[in-house]
Amino acid sequence: MASGTNIRTFFEGKWHEGNIPVMRAADHGAWLGSTVFDGARYFDGMAPDLDLHCARVNRSAEAMLLTPTMAAQEIEGIAREGFKLYDKNAALYVRPMYWGQEDDGYGLGPHRDYTGFALCLEEIPMSALDNTTTLTTTSFRRPVLADNVTNAKAGCLYPNNYRMIAEARRKGFQNALVADANGNVAETATANVFIVKDGVALTPIANGTFLAGLTRARHIKNLRADGVEVVEKVITFDEVRDADEVFLTGNFNKVSRVSQFDDVHYKSHATASRARALYWDWAASNR
Repeated sequence: MASGTNIRTFFEGKWHEGNIPVMRAADHGAWLGSTVFDGARYFDGMAPDLDLHCARVNRSAEAMLLTPTMAAQEIEGIAREGFKLYDKNAALYVRPMYWGQEDDGYGLGPHRDYTGFALCLEEIPMSALDNTTTLTTTSFRRPVLADNVTNAKAGCLYPNNYRMIAEARRKGFQNALVADANGNVAETATANVFIVKDGVALTPIANGTFLAGLTRARHIKNLRADGVEVVEKVITFDEVRDADEVFLTGNFNKVSRVSQFDDVHYKSHATASRARALYWDWAASNR
């Protein structure tokens, strides 16, 4: 079942109405998990960093040992063609994806010459500014590159993320703040994380255990350009508890304010609101 509504799918050279079947039962991606994707957003007539998302899905494919079949510019063109099928005020989730169709002859790996491609558009509203989320710890951790394809936006990583979410929900929280292999803060189960202390924004330094997102990078640039000090560093869970403010960044909602981490409540959301306003201003100026 899909997350959004009014779905359209580009597959085998043309647009189709709805959530159509694109993968066969014996495709490598279906039974051995060689799927990668990316997520971009279209809203208010804007598709911020769409070119970068289209380029990243190709890098993810290569990390999964798949051969990309589309140039990034082609993927972007397909997406923009699809936008014209919707009302100009629609908010869309944009998901290009690849998967292995054949195995490499040994059964485990995908054959480089047989790669499936589709691009799916779904109407999903953008989160409201005043929405907040709550966090807790989880017993599950982010893997390292030696264990999994942490350098890709790969479908096989997400079952572990959902275990984090399920554990958090059982504890009465909405999301999980996740440790890396060393026990320091990596990200949440769904997004990158920032904390604010004494006016300085801090975010975990990329160490190969999590995907340092394109939206994260854009917020860092925007905040620094606006005079906010942003530091990438190792962050402990105690530092999160001691923070003045916590917020999440990711493609899906761009900025999400955190109201609570375990028994710690955060009253300030000033930097999150500032980051969101800066992002919308930047996107509009690059429409």
